[in-house]
Amino acid sequence: MRSKTQFTCTLKVALLCLAFLCLFILLFRSSIFSLSPQLTSQTNLSNTNSNTIVSVSAEEEPQPTTTTATTETATPSCPSLPLTPTCTKAPPSLANALIHYATTNITPQQTLHEISVSARVLQKKSPCNFLVFGLGHDSLMWTALNYGGRTVFLEEDKSWIDQIQQKIPSLESYHVVYDTKVHQADELMKIGMEEDCKKVTDPRFSKCQLAHKGFPSEIYDMDWDVIMVDAPTGYFDGAPGRMSAIYTAGLIARNKEHGETDVFVHDVDRKVEDKFSKAFLCEGYLREQEGRIRHFNIPSHRARLGRPFCP
Repeated sequence: MRSKTQFTCTLKVALLCLAFLCLFILLFRSSIFSLSPQLTSQTNLSNTNSNTIVSVSAEEEPQPTTTTATTETATPSCPSLPLTPTCTKAPPSLANALIHYATTNITPQQTLHEISVSARVLQKKSPCNFLVFGLGHDSLMWTALNYGGRTVFLEEDKSWIDQIQQKIPSLESYHVVYDTKVHQADELMKIGMEEDCKKVTDPRFSKCQLAHKGFPSEIYDMDWDVIMVDAPTGYFDGAPGRMSAIYTAGLIARNKEHGETDVFVHDVDRKVEDKFSKAFLCEGYLREQEGRIRHFNIPSHRARLGRPFCP
């Protein structure tokens, strides 16, 4: 009886343990199934967000390209700057002019507005051949404004040339002698109206008494693009006056092989400069007057034979 009772108790305990085991398995499985939808939902949400980010990124990537294309279409692209600058120094003529005018109290005789008239022409024509009657405090300025071209000065005062060359040896200047006087202006005007003075030729071979024949030969051989008459001295009766300089400048311009020559005359508030510039540079060629300076634009007469001395 004892062994049977023990067997029965043991069986009951085994069945009870099995029942608890089954119950535990059921509970464990049910908890797993309840968590599975949440994990699946989170996984799907994560995948959706990832796809959304990828999609947004994919949509946003072309935008810079589209914007760039639009910008390039709207405005032309600027050329890129060179890695190595091609020019790092100021032109010598400009540097010398800056130093000169920064360290002196002497200013050019022409006013700012008067200088601007010829400066505008030089800005268009430079580098060019620029002939200047007179060597003065503005000579370095004219050389700088014609950077890269040839600027030549004709001066009556030899001692003044020597003085300037000691300070500014880079200037190209020549000494010239005039055989006229201001008090001869009226007589020379009458001579200038004669037929010999209306013929366009090399001044060296002209029969007109007003034509200056004593310049260096290269002055006559060169085709000048711009001429400035601001000399010789002409403010008193015994001075050489600018009668010959004005006439010869006009003759050089007309005798140019081709093209036009811009001729400027300063101090036109004086009688000689006023009358001789109108008579021999011609009012028909007058382009502008600012203060005491006049600007004439004279075409080549060699390029068109038969052109009258004045239009």
